[in-house]
Amino acid sequence: MSESSENTAETLADLEEKLRAVTARHLGDGVTIDNADIAVGGGSNRTWSFDAVLKSGERLPLILRQETYAGPYNIFESPSAQYRIMAAAYDAGVPVPKTYYLLENQDGLGAGFVMERIDGETIPRKILRDPGTQSALPKMAAQCGDIIGTLQSIDLSDVLFLGPDFEDREPARVELEMQRQRLDDYQEAHPAFELGLRWLEQNLPKTQRQVVVHGDFRNGNFIVGPEGIRSVLDWELAHVGSPMEDFGWLCIKSWRFGIDHKPVGGFGTRDDLYAAYEARTGHAVDPADVFWWEVYGVLKWGLINLLQAFSHLNTPRRSVVYAACGRNVCQMEYDLLNMIEKAP
Repeated sequence: MSESSENTAETLADLEEKLRAVTARHLGDGVTIDNADIAVGGGSNRTWSFDAVLKSGERLPLILRQETYAGPYNIFESPSAQYRIMAAAYDAGVPVPKTYYLLENQDGLGAGFVMERIDGETIPRKILRDPGTQSALPKMAAQCGDIIGTLQSIDLSDVLFLGPDFEDREPARVELEMQRQRLDDYQEAHPAFELGLRWLEQNLPKTQRQVVVHGDFRNGNFIVGPEGIRSVLDWELAHVGSPMEDFGWLCIKSWRFGIDHKPVGGFGTRDDLYAAYEARTGHAVDPADVFWWEVYGVLKWGLINLLQAFSHLNTPRRSVVYAACGRNVCQMEYDLLNMIEKAP
């Protein structure tokens, strides 16, 4: 065995022992850990897949999410907040993995939490093109509308951990202030983003109602089977905001993965999305508000790509993927200008 292989084996053995100890504390003595391995997918945190075999013989398929970086340019909610919003969403009826326990300092595994592992496809291009998920595609836009509506049923008093109370502030203005500050922090000229911010400021949406927002609700963060969406992942950007924000983000061009004639994630229509939401909530969808949030989403995604490139260049969180994000910025600028030109 090579030195690198020995180090990997020792690391895995150490991980399994720490997992066994913390899992036994939460789920009972006699637990063993099986099939621990780095899971495929997930770009922001380290994800481990493992089975917890209980003393009774029951086997629980689980996922360990470990935060890998919490320094400058980090925009994500803490693991504790992610854990708590996922638990609240689960209780509300949102299809989301069941959470089992939050890591503590004494566990020796860093910051993170353990949740249920759900089988299914998460890679968008496979979801949109593979035979095994074709039966799901006609259902998914309506499922998205129902899921967003269910998420918004959560009482805001139950999620105060998501951040400050914006009761007297407009969600759209709060979001714009954050993106303006983010762009200013880079100290780099991006005229298209400046134009986008100006357009957004001059065309603020009407809806001021506040709800729980997933923040990254899109194709790529769904687990999909033949029957449709089995679960919603990646709650790092959850917050309190506008009811139309998740709609705009879901419909931006980047999440269609080349199938632009189906604006909802490359798999569905706005009519199906809106109708399911209205049936679930009783609130009408204003297409003009959704368009504003879609423009905002393109701007936000462009600045997130810029952030990832800056993270690669200026922090210990170096990654070829993050470096490549720098190339996406010009595409977002192009999409943003096209949307503003076609604005109703």
